[in-house]
Amino acid sequence: MTEQWILLGAAMLATGCVAGVMAGLFGIGGGIVIVPVLELTLGFVGVDPAIRMHVAVATSLATIIPTSIASARAHHQRQAVDMEIVKRWAIFVLAGALVGAWIAAQVHSRVLAMIFATLALLIALKMLLLPESRNLTADVPRGPAIFVIPAMIGCLSSMMGIGGGTFSVMTLTLFNQPIHRAVGTAALFGLVISLPGTIGFIATGWGDARLPPGSLGYVSLIGFALIAPATILTAPIGAKIAHSFSEKKLSMLFGVFLMIAATRLFYGAFT
Repeated sequence: MTEQWILLGAAMLATGCVAGVMAGLFGIGGGIVIVPVLELTLGFVGVDPAIRMHVAVATSLATIIPTSIASARAHHQRQAVDMEIVKRWAIFVLAGALVGAWIAAQVHSRVLAMIFATLALLIALKMLLLPESRNLTADVPRGPAIFVIPAMIGCLSSMMGIGGGTFSVMTLTLFNQPIHRAVGTAALFGLVISLPGTIGFIATGWGDARLPPGSLGYVSLIGFALIAPATILTAPIGAKIAHSFSEKKLSMLFGVFLMIAATRLFYGAFT
């Protein structure tokens, strides 16, 4: 048992390092890396399959809080965060994140895994097959109806345990925003999503007898303690790498990454 927890700790540290680089590189908050790896490692130590994905998603959201701060600061230093969009969308993203956390707590882990994999695959296909398709509008639209979009970004991201960059980057580029600015803005949305999402998962998982030791609701404090520092240290590395790529190359790299993640999740959901 001791060896299992040592291996789990090592896997969480490695996951944090990779997730931090990915957070800075793509503005994704690292969750799309953290969730599948945590689900796998939690299974290794015998966590109940019915709540395994919930613990992975909740812990991922908790680790994204400091990661998003580090990534957003790095991008802001490069003038790559659109604060005007953040001010207009933040409240709707936050509301969606709370709803998403509540919905996720009501379904089985396998359902969450399939939702995660399906959405990741669709986004990957878009980025790979239509990398230049970013001209639905000349700029980010205004008006009451448009705020459904940030609410959905918050809801789906919270359900998946990701920081919102996966959806935010795609959406903002469709609204004719340069990908570097979309990535930087998405990094800040990660904080808006992860904080209320984490609170929601703590509340809905409170007192569940199936939880592993060291849990606060569905959040694994062990996972948070090991992953969060690693992501903070490595997020600026990813941001630096991102600004060395052209827009087209960064879009294609983002698509390849999501395709790999989606394939792995589908395999896990059906086996």
